[in-house]
This record gives sequence, structure tokens and C-alpha cells, in this order.
Amino acid sequence: MLKGDLVGLRARHEADIPVLRTELYDDVVTGSRADSRPWRPLRPDTKDPRLVGDDTDPGHVPFSVVELAGDTLIGTATMWGIDTHHRSAHIGLGLLPSARGKGYGTDVVAVLCHYGFVVRGLHRLQIETLADNFPMLRAAERNGFVREGVLRSSSWVMGEFLDEVLLGLLAEDWQGN
Repeated sequence: MLKGDLVGLRARHEADIPVLRTELYDDVVTGSRADSRPWRPLRPDTKDPRLVGDDTDPGHVPFSVVELAGDTLIGTATMWGIDTHHRSAHIGLGLLPSARGKGYGTDVVAVLCHYGFVVRGLHRLQIETLADNFPMLRAAERNGFVREGVLRSSSWVMGEFLDEVLLGLLAEDWQGN
């Protein structure tokens, strides 16, 4: 397990999947904002690729996020699009509604940065998030990410186009050095 001050990132357990599906992905609004694909209902026995990890894909690393104080599942974290040639990747996270607003997001981003820069030896990490996702923007910027651009009206979410913010962080600029 990778540990931060408040959270740990560990492998996804089978028991995590129903909780994450119910709390994060069955909700149409939350699911639509978190995924670039259209929301659709999934059967409980579906091997949902957002939740079920593929250990054979070296470019995608899904984590379950647990609160260290009680080892309680509080969300997901992901590193994807890992490019070993350019030494870059994308990161993202999703917290259960009960875990939001407690500083966990900032800690999750910090632990993902440690994983990317120290464990994987990457040079650049990138985040794409909706322009009105203020908690993610704050968590990224508190960890040294810089806004690099806005993709205007690039995301279709619940009947409207929304802007997406692109943030980047280089290993040499990372605060954890």
C-alpha cells in the first residue's frame, strides 16, 4: 500500500466494487461528470472496466483509496495512459460523497505524484477535469500542478457542453522532491 498523511492507495478488492459502483457510478450526474463516455446502467454482474482492474495492462493502474485511520474505503484513484517512452501519465480520483470536503483529495493527488515520479520514474503527470470541479482544481494546485489550458466546450455533460481544464506537473517542479 502507498501511504499519504490521511489516505492509503491499495489494490482494488472484489468487495470494493459494489460499494464504488453504488456510491460513484450508479448516480447518473456523478457518473456523467466522472467519465467521458455516456452514462448507462450496468448489471451488478458486469465486469465494469472502470472498477475491475486488468493486471495485464501496464498503462492503467487502478487503486482503491482507504482512510488510514480506519482502513475504510473512501474512493478510487487511477493512473492511466502511462507512456514509458515519454515518461508521462494521467491521474484522476473519485471520492465517495461521505469522504468529500475532508482534505482526502489533496492527499490522494500527493500519493499519486509519489507513485508516478518516485516509483514509476515518470517525468510528467497530467490532470483533465471539468472547469467547475473546484475541489479537484484545488487538490491539483496544492500539489504544484499548473493550469496549462482550457478546452472550451469539450465535454458533453447532462445536456450541456462544459469547459475542461488541463493541468500538468513536471518531476522537477514537484513539491515532494
